[in-house]
Parts: sequence; structure tokens; C-alpha cells
Amino acid sequence: MKYFCNPINVDYRYQFNVDQRKGGILQICREAADPSMIEFKGKYYIFASMNLKVWVSEDMVNWESYFLPENLPLYDYAPDVRVIGDYVYFSASKKGEICNFYRTKDVINGPYEEIPGTFEFWDPNIFCDDDGKLYFYWGCSSMEPIYGVELDPETLEQIGEPTQLIWGKPLEMGYERFGENNSLPPASDAEIEAKFKGFLTSQGMDPENPPAQVTQMASAIKGMFANRPYIEGAWMTKYNGKYYLQYACPGTQFNSYGDGYYVSDSPLGPFKLGANAPYSYNPGGFMTGAGHGSTMKDLKGNWWHTATMRISMNHDFERRVGIWPAGFDADGELVCNQRYATWPVEVTGDKQDIWANPKWNLLSFGKKMSASSAEGDNTPDKACDENCRTWWKADTKEPGQWLLMDLGENMDVRAIQVNFGDDKLDLTEAPGEIRPGTQARFIDDRIYKTRWLLECSTDGETFEVLEDKSEADTDLPHDLVVKEDGVKARYIRLTVLEVPYNQPATISGLRVFGMGNGDAPEAPKFEAVRDDNKIDMNVKISGSGAEGYNILWGESPEKLYHSFMVFGDEQRVGALVADREYYVRVDAFNENGITEGEIKKL
Repeated sequence: MKYFCNPINVDYRYQFNVDQRKGGILQICREAADPSMIEFKGKYYIFASMNLKVWVSEDMVNWESYFLPENLPLYDYAPDVRVIGDYVYFSASKKGEICNFYRTKDVINGPYEEIPGTFEFWDPNIFCDDDGKLYFYWGCSSMEPIYGVELDPETLEQIGEPTQLIWGKPLEMGYERFGENNSLPPASDAEIEAKFKGFLTSQGMDPENPPAQVTQMASAIKGMFANRPYIEGAWMTKYNGKYYLQYACPGTQFNSYGDGYYVSDSPLGPFKLGANAPYSYNPGGFMTGAGHGSTMKDLKGNWWHTATMRISMNHDFERRVGIWPAGFDADGELVCNQRYATWPVEVTGDKQDIWANPKWNLLSFGKKMSASSAEGDNTPDKACDENCRTWWKADTKEPGQWLLMDLGENMDVRAIQVNFGDDKLDLTEAPGEIRPGTQARFIDDRIYKTRWLLECSTDGETFEVLEDKSEADTDLPHDLVVKEDGVKARYIRLTVLEVPYNQPATISGLRVFGMGNGDAPEAPKFEAVRDDNKIDMNVKISGSGAEGYNILWGESPEKLYHSFMVFGDEQRVGALVADREYYVRVDAFNENGITEGEIKKL
């Protein structure tokens, strides 16, 4: 058996961003987002924004990285990649510019043949229907919809006029609302216009007669004041004669970033909201977010969904990539299992059970921690709080800083995920030229090394090696160590030997999975009340022996496809669709197991 644990463990590239909206300061972070995942000639490929590389795997678990040819627009966003006949087609987008298409028969070595573009687009997606006709979908705006159009299969020029397909409806669909936990109501047209004019005045411009350049960008600028969802990241999947147009919302910097979908009998609509929208929604747990992605069927007939996960601490676009089991239920509803979205996933190599619970439990939450040193509030306990946006950070750059976890008693340890973080890197300039554009940046293509030693002990005195990466030539910030047969251990010690740019050791999560020694929690009791707006519900939980809960909801007792992992006893869930009935269940978990609660009609 083989396992992976989200975010997937690949070499995310460092970005040096110049954000003019924040005074032109230099912001540094790792970024990869907007993943397109395909199967081509027996291998799996993931292309992600701003990463310069393609990730390649034969088993969906172990990924290797290869630099892409420089003639591809690697500094453009949202690479769309699809298999059409003998070719892999590639495109990416830059706001306000005509973008080209490319195709190849060899993803890694190329060459990539250029097909000149003839129109502007942002967040592209190309789709080949069973009859050989090509369709194209695009859009990324809080003020405009997702568009679709048929393309000439040879020239990739538009056939006919684009059709408006999906508009945001945040007053009806809670999951589309802007903000953390879908918390911000959209502004009215009058409010947007007033804020727009106020902005122009603050910049010394005449609000009644702004410069032509500003007028051209008016829609994008107004979007900054709209609190309306960014409707973006289209991806088309055809299943049993139906067309599933997927899209992302409300914004990549929020925990609520997810994917909804519409269904039609035709590739250009009309479309009806999918019964299970949002089908990809991961607002809780160690790393949140699951938006702007792609849906792919593997060689064994399993469906998988890959999407963007959120950190957004050093920069709004500090992001990672996750993969989850997906598919279609008996009624043709698109589904994705994210109940335990950042726990190890078993890849059987055969037909997957989409809704299988994890084999191992979380052992590390809230455990006693110590370290060789710590900087300020970045204390050792931050490495076990199940929050990737907090971390332990050593107060020195000296190699050999260590972090020690005490599980409290000897347990059956099966897997450990070592998550490195970045905290205001001590660098004053980019190591290369900042490229101008919508997102001015430099992507560092140099190969760095992340080296460490992981040990365990039953008594805190004698340690044995679990994983030795002291001579590693890789830079993997979310490494997973699997001990499928189990290791008896109470103490887990991580010693950090080398990180990129010689920065202090920073660990956002030392996460341990396995089997505890006690009993699973009691079935929790809960109350769920729907607000008058019909798109919010408030859940209050009481139980015994639980470390956390999974709030599940769906359109019927058999279809509790949505989930929200929480580590408290009260949570507002803002992702309901106004005109739908729902059923709710709350499951409890601890280091010994998962206990399902009762199902209630909301």
C-alpha cells in the first residue's frame, strides 16, 4: 500500500513578489496553485501556477519534478493542460493580453508547438467533446461571469460569440460569499461606485474624468471594493452524457476557497446548479481551502480532484496543492471526500472507496512540546496546533535546532508529516530580476536542500532513527514518513540541519498519525440552527473524549457530502444554498478513533 498526505509533497518554488497595492514592498513565499492534473501515456502530470516545473508520478504518491521549456508562459497564471488526441495542450493567462496555446507529444522533453492566440482570456480551460469539437471556458472576476465558446480545432480561433455561463450569486449561495468563513456580504452597485470614486480622488485623479488607462481597468479596480466572489478557475468534465462545469470561489486567500459546479446537457448550456455544490470545500483542519482545481480519472477508473490550498501569511498567494478522492454518485452528483482532508490517504492501486475513513488517527494534536530555542511567540506548541498558519521558529540560524514532541505515552506510530514554514525571510532583495506585469515577481529556479533527522524514543533517553535526510538533495517542505507496520514511540524528535537561504528552522506542523491506546470518543450531541438568511447554520456541540469534530451536511441522510473539521464546540457554517433542505451529522474523533453522531434534519 502507498500513502500521501495533503498538501502534496513537492518542491514548491520561492516567489519574490513586489505588491504595488502594499507600497511596493518585497514579499517572499513559496507558491503553487490552480493545478491541472492529467493522465497521459500511463503517467500522471500536475501543472501549477508560478512553479516553472511539471510534477510527474506513476502512482499518485511519489512525484518527481522537471523544469518546463522556457518558451512556455511560465510567469502566466492558471496553466490549463488537457489531453486531446495524441497531444497535450497547454495554455496560461495574463490579464488584459492575448494569450497563446501550445501543444506537445512529450510533456517533459517537448518541443511545445506554439499556436498563436487571437483573444484575451484569464483562467483558461479547453475541453474536447466526444465528437471532436473543442470548447473553451474562461473567467476570473468578481464583476464578470465564466464564459464559454466553441473553438476551431486547427487554429483555436473562436467560432461564434462567447456565451455567459456562470455568474456569482452570493446572496443565494452561501459558499460564494467573500471572506473568511464566507462572512462578508456583497457591496451594492452604489457602494462600489462610491468607493471607486473615493479611490480615484485619493490618488489625485478626477473621479468624473479618470485617465484612459484607469478606465480600462475600472472593472478590476471596482472588484477590489465589491466583496463579491471571484468566479474563476473553470474546468469541464463530461460524465454519462452530462457536462459538469466546475468553478472556483470566493477568493484564494480565504479558508472558504472551494469549487462549485453546474450541470447541462450541452457544453455551452444552459447550466443548472449542481445538487452537491460546492463539491470541493475544506474550510477547517491543518491546511484549509480546496478551490481552483481539476478533476481526473486514473488508470484504474478512480476519480480524483486536485485543488489549491491556502496559507496566505507571507503573501495572499502563498499556496499549496492538495488531492482528494472524488467521483459521481448513483444520481450523477459530483462528489469529493474532504472529511479528513489533510490526513494520510491510502492509494490502493485498485478501485478506491471514496468515503473510506482514514486508517490512522491524529496523535499529535495539543501534545507537550519542547525545543532547543524559540523566537518570540513562535513557541514549540505552535507545531502541534493543527494550524499551518502558526509555527515554531528557532531564534538562531545555527544548524541542529531541534523540536521534541511528547505523546504522553507509548503509541503505535504509523506516519509523520514534517511541515516546514516560512516566516518573514531575512532577505532584502530578490536573487534575480523582478519581471514586470500584473503580478511583478521573480521565481527562484535554483535547487535548494531541506535536510533533517527524525528520531523516536520510548523513554526520552535512547532514540532510534525514523528517517535520515541529513544528506538529502531535495527541498520538500511537506515530507511524509510512513511506517506501515507501526513503531512504538512516545517521543518524536526532529532536528533541522539545513533549509533554503540559511533561515532559522521553522515548523508549521509536526503531525503524527497512528493508533492510540484508549477508547474512541462518545457520539457527540449537537444543535444545528439555520439562520433566517437560509445560507448560514450555527452548530453547537457537546461530547466526551473528543479532540475534534467533523460537521457533515447534505441534501439527504445518505448524501452528507459536505464537511467542516473543527477543534472547538461551536461553529458557524456559511456554505448553504438558500432554497435547499439539509441534513446534518456531527462526528467526533480522537487519537483512538472516529465515532459517528446522529443525523438531524436542519
